[in-house]
This record gives sequence, structure tokens and C-alpha cells, in this order.
Amino acid sequence: MDITSAVHTLTESANTLFILIGAIMVLAMHAGFAFLEVGTVRHKNQVNALVKIMTDFGVSAVAYFFIGYYIAYGSHFMTGAAELTASNGYELVKFFFLMTFAAAIPAIVSGGIAERAKFYPMLIASGLIVAFVYPFFEGLIWNGNYGFQSWLENQFGASFHDFAGSVVVHAVGGWIALAAVLMLGARNGRYRNGRVVAFAPSNIPFLALGAWILTVGWFGFNVMSAQTLDGISGLVAVNSLMAMVGGILVSMLLGRKDPGFIHNGPLAGLVAVCAGSDLMHPVGALITGGVAGAIFVYLFEWAQAKIERLDDVLGVWPLHGVCGVWGAIACGIFGQEALGGLGGVSLMSQILGSIAGVLVAFVGGLIVYGVISAISGLRLTEEEEFNGADLSIHRIGANAVE
Repeated sequence: MDITSAVHTLTESANTLFILIGAIMVLAMHAGFAFLEVGTVRHKNQVNALVKIMTDFGVSAVAYFFIGYYIAYGSHFMTGAAELTASNGYELVKFFFLMTFAAAIPAIVSGGIAERAKFYPMLIASGLIVAFVYPFFEGLIWNGNYGFQSWLENQFGASFHDFAGSVVVHAVGGWIALAAVLMLGARNGRYRNGRVVAFAPSNIPFLALGAWILTVGWFGFNVMSAQTLDGISGLVAVNSLMAMVGGILVSMLLGRKDPGFIHNGPLAGLVAVCAGSDLMHPVGALITGGVAGAIFVYLFEWAQAKIERLDDVLGVWPLHGVCGVWGAIACGIFGQEALGGLGGVSLMSQILGSIAGVLVAFVGGLIVYGVISAISGLRLTEEEEFNGADLSIHRIGANAVE
């Protein structure tokens, strides 16, 4: 009996440590979001990029702790600390892990709306999205709320499979960002006489640093989505690796060696492989990542050139929104046993689940940003935008002028 109790205690403590390490790795990814944006925006908006990611995270943590986690999973922490320490505090650390996912939504949005958005209205929007919009869909998919997953399983033989959030996190973030970007409109001077004017990234080394931090942290994002040690799989790790390099190589070739495309390529691949990283064969993951790299390059260039209102600074809609949807569909293709996968997945369920995610995200984004726009407005004045968000909002630039 003592041995059984000791093994049980060791298992609980090991699971708590396992998911805590995952939470810390995904927390570190937010530094990646920050530096990716810092390197991409113009110099006069670098401070704003850093501040947005930090403050969005703070607001997201509070919103998810008090509201979002309950909406998604029906659990709350308004009990005594003695109860919260059960199972070595595993439920608390699980919340920490899932909260870092939730906080990725405003971090994704931040890259799309950069350089012209007001500070507090967007911060309030982040809180509302993490409290209500994101957890509604998260609970629908990952907790089986409202019977949507059961319906898919009854109709098509399998529920919607999204192991680490290609749609639940990334596509939802990307399509919410699309709503915000369209409402804000293009940055001043971005289009002249119907032609796009290139705004060069301010700091390629910072952009590259952000991409590398995100890439490394992603292995915590994907592998630790197992949430317990007995669920860990080397297949998830290697599939993440193969999708990452597929995105790198294709974005290098199609992006004509452009450093912006090359450093976003691995992120596109990793976004896409989240859904099926636990099911695919590594060759399927390589193809999935390569296709995602192509999607990002082509769609980013097309959107910037053809749709004036769609001034998506970091390309978060193609990167997260569209590559996330592709990832869920790829899971339904390459997860099949006939293509070397583990099976148990339905392509039709993957398509319908993706459509549901897009609708919840885009409509939810339109409602949240539409209400805030009507009350306070979303955009800086023309003069504030010209001076840059750093001086206009934070009263300080990225570097001291001597």
C-alpha cells in the first residue's frame, strides 16, 4: 500500500512538473511574439510593440482566471488553498498552461494591428476576447461543450481533432485579427495611387530573434499538449520539427531569400502541424509544413497588393488564420492510416470544425471591436500615427537621443 501511494504521489508530481515546464516554454514564446513585432514594425513603434505584448498578457491572465477558464471547462479557483493543492496543484498548473495559449490570441492580433491602434481600447478588447470569445470555442472543441463534438462523431465517425490548437488557438487568433485589421484600415501612406508602399522592417536581427524564440517554445506548445507524462510522444516532437523545416525551405524558395519570409516560414509550418502532430507520419508533417510556407508567402503578397484595407503588418491572418485552417484539414488528410497516419480522424469533421472556428472568431471579433469602435474609436489620430505610437502613447522612444 505504501509503494502504491508513493508511486501515485510521484506520478502526480511528475505530471505537475511536466505541464509546468510546458507552461514556462509557452510563456517564453510571448517574448518571441514581442521581438517578431519589434523587428517588423518601424522604429517609431518598437516600444509600443513591446508594451502591448506585456500588458495584453497581464489582462489575459486575469480575464482567463476569473471568467474564461470557467466558460471553457466549468472549473474555477474560488476555493481554499488547501483544495487547490490537491494532486500537487496540477489543476492550477494546467490553468497556467492553457492561459498561455489563451494569451496568444491578443499577441497574434497585436501583430496585425500594429502602428495605428489606440492603446486602452485594444487592451479592453483583448480582455473581452480572452474572457468570452476564445474560451467559448476552446470549450466547444477541447471540453466537448454544447454537443458539437458528439454531433460530428455521430455524423462522420470522428470528432474534430485539434491536438495543439491549429484552429482553436491560431486560426481563431488570425481570424479575430482579420476583423480588427479591416476595421482599422491601412496605415497612412501605405497605399499611393493604388500601389502598395513598402515599409521596411526596422530590425531584422530582432525579427529573427523573435522567430527563433517562438520556434523553440513551440516544442513545449505541441509536445506538452499531452498534459500528462504518460501521453508524451516523440512523434509530436519530430512531426513539429519536420513541419518547421518544410516551412523554412519552401518560404526560402518562394520568398526569394527574403529574411521576413524565411523567418516566418517555420512559424507557418508549426501553426499547421499543431492539429495533427500526434497523428501524422513525419513525411506528412513535412508536406503540411511546406504547403503552409507556400500559403503564407503567396497569401501575404496577394493580400498586401490587392486589398487596401487589409494592411496586416505581420501577416497574422495568412500565417495563423489560414495556415491554421490548412493544418486542421491536413490533419484530416495525413492523419489517415492509408497515408501513414494513426487514423481515427474524419476529413469532413476537420472541415466543419474549421468553419466553426472561423465563424466564431470572425463574428466574435467584429462584435468586440465594433462595440469598442462605436464607444471610443480604435485608431490613433493622423498626427499621432505620423509621430509614432512610441511617442504618442508611451512618451518615450526605443533608443535615447544624445
